Amino acid sequence: MALKQITFQVIGEPKPGGSKTAFYNKKLNRAMVVDASGRPGKQWRDSVKAAAMEAYNGPLLTGPLFLRVAFRLSRPKGHFGTGRNADKLKPTAPTYPCKKPDTTKLMRSLEDALTGVLWRDDVQVVHQYANKVWADIGWRPGAYVTVEELGGDDAGE
Repeated sequence: MALKQITFQVIGEPKPGGSKTAFYNKKLNRAMVVDASGRPGKQWRDSVKAAAMEAYNGPLLTGPLFLRVAFRLSRPKGHFGTGRNADKLKPTAPTYPCKKPDTTKLMRSLEDALTGVLWRDDVQVVHQYANKVWADIGWRPGAYVTVEELGGDDAGE
């Protein structure tokens, strides 16, 4: 069987997968786990799913996977000049987005969105590379994603 590599781009502001909160639902008689941050990331996760489904229309991947993601975040307006310099970065604008959201939570949100779309479970991601950079002039915010099958089997079950 040939190994698959799926590459796609998600347009939109990346949103993190927040911390989880668990509670007991008496009506359903079971524990529930939800994102502590609520629903702000739902639109982002829906965009991730849509982009992945457009790029790949095959069966769910079942083996070990390598996930590479480059997140591109919008710069705050304060990084730019004003007036005729509104399209120019200030010399004091930071080179890297080393504030929230953190890369790990961005990955969590993306991996959760791809579960049941590209793979059965995000535990299949055994190797990953992620970075976050500014979506500077000419770049759109979003994520550039590559999922690659590594071969072997899913014998870890």
